[in-house]
Amino acid sequence: MTKRYVHLNCDMGEGYGIWKLGPDEELMPLIKSANIACGFHGSDPMTMVKTVRLAKKHGVPVGAHPSFPDREGFGRRRMIMTQEEIKASVLYQVGALCAILQSEDIPLNHIKPHGALYIESARDEEYCDAVMAACATFKVPVYGIKGSFHEKYCKKYGIKFIPEAYPDVNFADDGSILSLTIHGGRPTDQVKDALRQILYEDTVDAKSGKKIQFDFANEPEITVCLHSDLPDAVLKAQQINELLAEVNA
Repeated sequence: MTKRYVHLNCDMGEGYGIWKLGPDEELMPLIKSANIACGFHGSDPMTMVKTVRLAKKHGVPVGAHPSFPDREGFGRRRMIMTQEEIKASVLYQVGALCAILQSEDIPLNHIKPHGALYIESARDEEYCDAVMAACATFKVPVYGIKGSFHEKYCKKYGIKFIPEAYPDVNFADDGSILSLTIHGGRPTDQVKDALRQILYEDTVDAKSGKKIQFDFANEPEITVCLHSDLPDAVLKAQQINELLAEVNA
């Protein structure tokens, strides 16, 4: 097995106005990179500014978390869009975050699509081409699904690809991620063991109990996603970090 670095990322700044989603203040010191919502599924200008400043306070690198323009569905519903519309949408969102980052003298660290845009671009070649064409503009790594179109189109556009592990979600028998809106997340008491299984056995149990095979063994860098809007996010982050201290030792 290749010596590797495994780090924790988390979606942040997904509330808007007076509505707050996720314990961002408690989570930020526990993570290694933050995916900040860019206004289309959550967030707004002031929320983006506050979240960027929170990340800066804790020295956490900031990535953009663009989505379909679907605030009512929290970006977790597939939308029918042309490639030009998708590309423009991603450029618009990431560009907005980049302006805020520039005002705080912070570089953009990475890009990670959100929700349905992430899932659909992993399995739909045209969607993925459009997303990665936009991402290439910013010349930063992209977090995505190993072995999917994410990896293929990052290679096409010369983008560094960082594969992502998901211990807090449920999987279908074909290895795809089940909708959090419909199926919810993996129970809290199973998350640490699921990540251990992913990192040490290269497998994870689907919701049905079937073993899903991964291909992380030879990856020099892996990022682990934690959803801040799921229950017990702070406890999960603490448990994941206990395991990652062992993995990265």
